[in-house]
Amino acid sequence: MAIALRRALISSRSLSLLLRTSSLHSPHHSHFLSSPDLFNSSASHTAPNFPAINFIGDSRREGDDDANTVEIVDIGPSVKATAVSLMEAAVDSLSRELSKLRTGRASAGMLDHIIVETGGVKMPLSRLAVVSVIDSKTLSVTPYDPNYDTPCSVEYSPDRLIVLLQALKELERAIVSSPLGLNPKVDGQRLIAPIPPLTKEHMQALCKVVTKSSEDVKQSIRRARQKALDAVKKTGASFPKDAAKRLEKEVDELTKKFIKSAEDMCKAKEKEIAAG
Repeated sequence: MAIALRRALISSRSLSLLLRTSSLHSPHHSHFLSSPDLFNSSASHTAPNFPAINFIGDSRREGDDDANTVEIVDIGPSVKATAVSLMEAAVDSLSRELSKLRTGRASAGMLDHIIVETGGVKMPLSRLAVVSVIDSKTLSVTPYDPNYDTPCSVEYSPDRLIVLLQALKELERAIVSSPLGLNPKVDGQRLIAPIPPLTKEHMQALCKVVTKSSEDVKQSIRRARQKALDAVKKTGASFPKDAAKRLEKEVDELTKKFIKSAEDMCKAKEKEIAAG
């Protein structure tokens, strides 16, 4: 390395000496060497045209391309949709539970949850009969025609009459066995079920059931909220913090909305029970 540097220094000194000598003996040559035309002369003296170097572009690593760009996925719609679905399911379940509680007024849906055993098979009463309200204190239960899946008609053959009577018997047994405290009677081709007034003890018991149902649905809604928040946390640094906070706030608003809906349903049911 030292030898190479020494040779380069000697060559530089020799070139400098040569130029000085040429300047002394030939002013014309000196003028030519110092003239700017040396670099701006015609094509025969044109300097080679080297391609420009793109230092910024060439400094990029070979793997630095758009394929390695991290794409931020907006999980907000998916998280909220899942939370809403779970919360709606909880409120719907509460609605079904409250409809099973008997109040002092007749309601066509109050028998829907009753299960009837017919021919060794258990089926919901709503699949076997149509329930209608005669007045605020009386229900009518008419079994479907087993051949036409419609309420039984007046005209019956002896065989079909036997089927009808059997259906009425099975429906009556199921209604009496339910916790509603109803005692239906056969009235031609249907059952008539009077709705007895609620006792004070019965009202208190029903209100406790409503309170328990209210707490259960609130827990279900809060579990749905927690599941949504956990989904947001799992994204980690891949999801912007401000977007995560905004999403958490929206989930909290949904939680409050569904809890209020559940509370309103329970209050309405308690009021209905208290009215007898």
